[in-house]
Formats: sequence, C-alpha cells, structure tokens
Amino acid sequence: MTAHTAQTAGAERAGASGGLPWIEDAGLIAPRDARRLSRLFFDRLQALDEGTPEHQYARNTLIEMNLSLVRFAAGRFRNRGSGDMEDIVQVGTIGLIKAIDRFDLAREVEFTSFAVPYIVGEIKRFFRDTTWAVHVPRRLQELRVDLAKAKEALAVELDRDPTVQELAGYLDLEEEEITEGLVAANGYTAGSLEMPADAGDHAGRTTAGRTYADVLGEPDPAMETVENLHALAPLLGELDARERRIIDMRFGQEMTQAQIGDELGISQMHVSRLLSRILRKLHDGMLAQD
Repeated sequence: MTAHTAQTAGAERAGASGGLPWIEDAGLIAPRDARRLSRLFFDRLQALDEGTPEHQYARNTLIEMNLSLVRFAAGRFRNRGSGDMEDIVQVGTIGLIKAIDRFDLAREVEFTSFAVPYIVGEIKRFFRDTTWAVHVPRRLQELRVDLAKAKEALAVELDRDPTVQELAGYLDLEEEEITEGLVAANGYTAGSLEMPADAGDHAGRTTAGRTYADVLGEPDPAMETVENLHALAPLLGELDARERRIIDMRFGQEMTQAQIGDELGISQMHVSRLLSRILRKLHDGMLAQD
C-alpha cells in the first residue's frame, strides 16, 4: 500500500467513524477496555443520525465490543439440553442489540448491568419457545430429566426398557408420579406438521401427500393488527396534541428522531426521551387492559 493509498484509507475511516476511534476488530477489545470505550461510543451514538455510516459504525462496534457479555450469559445455559452454544449465542446477541438500541447514558447505570437482563431474557425466551411444546409445571419438567437418566441407567442394567414400577423404585417415587411424569414428557417435543394427516379415507382411498399442515387453519395477521389498533385507539386519544404529533411523525410518516427534532426545534436526545416516555405510557395502558 502506497503512502497516498494509506492516507486515503485513513481519511475514509475517519469519516465513517464519525470522530470516534477506528477499531479494526472490536471483538479483540478486552472487557475492561470495552466498558470504557462503550461510554464514549454511546455518547457519540446518541448525537448521530440514524441510518448514516457514522451511526452504523458506532452501533456495530458497540455490538462487537460487548459480545463477551453474550458469551458470559450463554455459558450459564450450556447444559440445558436443547440447542447448541452457537444458537444460544445468536439468540443472546439479539438481546444485546435490543439493549444497545434502548440504552441511555442518562440512566446513570453501567451498560453491562443494563444489558445482561436483556441477553438472559432473550435466551430464556428461546428455551421457553423451542423446548416444551406445551406448558408443563416446573416440577414435571425437572422430573423428565430424572426419568431420562433413570431409564438410561435401568436399560443398561436390565437390557430392556424399565417398567413404571421399576422406575418408581429406582427414583423412590410413587407410581402415579412416574406415570404423570411420563405423560408430561410427551409435551417436550411436538410432532411434525409434515406427518401424513391420514392413512386413508373411509372408502379405502389413500391421501398420499396430505399432511397436518395442509388441513390446519392459519391465524390471520390482519386480525392481530385490528385488535392492536382497536386497543390503542382510546389510549392515543388520551395523549396530548404534541405527543400524538410525535407518534404520527415517527410511526406514521416514518421520520427519524433527528428529523423530528428539526421539526419541533429540539435535540434528537430530547426526542428519544419523549418517545420513550410516550411508548411507556401506551405500553402500560395496553397491559392495564389485559
């Protein structure tokens, strides 16, 4: 690389970084340095316009610098028995991104303390949505694990599948509890919708190629939208004129926070705080209706 090329590349990086330090590989930043640099990047991020290269650089660098938080949180779920670590880290990263988008230095709290609950919450939601096909009480979820271990141990010892009575004796439980646990374990995974829906009809004709998915109805996305709008209508009516205008500009006209600030003659940070307050008010109102 010539001196002129290096100088040009340096100038392009300086422009893309929006005055922030240029970091080639943010994933190599030590956690202690990441905490210090994160405050600098968050401070600058709040002043940058959304969608600009500078804003994208600051946001992406914050994500990469703080991936160690995701790996730390994911390690707590290493032995949950469903999903490999790569899936867990990917899901945790979604929580990290949500935390970055919602963090405000004005909260006067460390980003690590703010982000970890988002990351852990996203991972727990992943396990909740992908592990048990139906809701099962916690004691039965725990019993499923004990039953699996007992069945494996007894199968080796007996050279066959154990009976309910043998499982009850091994675990020192009542047979009714074992039966209940075995039934509940069926909710751990769901059958595939691609399974054949019917071996044949009453006339003896086969229905090859027809699956459960073909005969199941589907939720209409428009219905949920209608329900949400119906619930929001009275809540929007309780907002004052300025709050309704901000909501309309942000979600009706899809204006950026910077554009809204220019329109109202206030800073982007002020717009962000107003939006957070308005959305929190609407969210609380929706919860109160449930």
